[in-house]
Amino acid sequence: MADLIVSLQDVTVAFDGEIVLDRVSLDIQNGEFITLLGPSGCGKTTTLRILGGFVEPQAGTVTFDGRSMKGVPPHKRQVSTIFQRYALFPHLNVYDNIAFGLRVRKTPEAELCERVEQVLNMVNLRGFEKRRIQALSGGQQQRVAIARALVTRPKMLLLDEPLAALDLKLRKDMQVELKNIQKSLGITFVFVTHDQEEALSMSDRVVVMNDGRIQQIGTPQDVYNEPQNAFVADFIGESNIIDGVMLRDGLCRFAGRDFECVDGGFDREQPVDVVIRPEDVKVGAPEAGMLSGLVTGSTFKGVHYEVIVDVNGFKWMVQTTACITVGEHIGLTVGPEDIHVMRKSEYSGLFGDYSTFSDEMDRLSDPAFSAEEAAAAKGGDGDDD
Repeated sequence: MADLIVSLQDVTVAFDGEIVLDRVSLDIQNGEFITLLGPSGCGKTTTLRILGGFVEPQAGTVTFDGRSMKGVPPHKRQVSTIFQRYALFPHLNVYDNIAFGLRVRKTPEAELCERVEQVLNMVNLRGFEKRRIQALSGGQQQRVAIARALVTRPKMLLLDEPLAALDLKLRKDMQVELKNIQKSLGITFVFVTHDQEEALSMSDRVVVMNDGRIQQIGTPQDVYNEPQNAFVADFIGESNIIDGVMLRDGLCRFAGRDFECVDGGFDREQPVDVVIRPEDVKVGAPEAGMLSGLVTGSTFKGVHYEVIVDVNGFKWMVQTTACITVGEHIGLTVGPEDIHVMRKSEYSGLFGDYSTFSDEMDRLSDPAFSAEEAAAAKGGDGDDD
């Protein structure tokens, strides 16, 4: 990969005495598309704001091209930011919105015109120069925001959930467009999202965050196929996460029986978490399966059915093209290569059963769930995302 452009080392941030980032270390390579992925409040937006110069960490170091960024304001960094709400100027037309940063830098008018024309072509907005911002669609406004960020020729572009306000099909189109722009320009993109599919489809590397800490860094294939703990396995796609015991290399016990697997390097009789993706479970007759259970839910998803199966009190999710109805007894089979074994972590036991699809739903059904917690859950992202 290309050379290092940004390095965060042991960065810590606290707001009102509460730790938001806890000793975060991250190296970002020149020319890569890297995504900060995690739930609301995990610290991903705060990390982005540190890179942009909008937040100063209380501890740790931030370097850009080997130079310390301590005390360096946003306008003196070779960085542009695209915000979730775009922050376009409603009193300026498309051309003047894009040209704004160059005018602040007192760029000569001839060069300014040439650069604005270049980025208008790049984002397919030629002919929209005199259009009012209020007359643009959401997708067109986002293209203006991209053009305004790129016209200053930054070394790094920061994108704070810029696709969140778009409808599904347009969001997918813009994912492809952003990736193509990044490849053609060869500059570093740092993208923040809570959408797992978005992160997997766009990124060279994904940084999974939770509780102000980095949980895993890797390629999309790495974080999906080889999650390092139960949080990552649950957050990246769907996962059945079962308590297990590693009997020896290549043999694991869970759900009341022994299974051959391909993992090793564990102690004998070591407690582990076992991850099995829903698409890797084969469905058949009860007597033919390694496990069997009762179907308690079946939802048609277009390409497949999403089936919930109760196996001795544990609710499995299975994805299958077979039409399976509630009340059927079915058999489940998994191959050695479909079983991923992880060491126990602080997240063990918190994820993996499909009685419900979210922890929050479980807590909302708990009489002990306080009014304060309910208000916080309703409040959404907040500033400490």
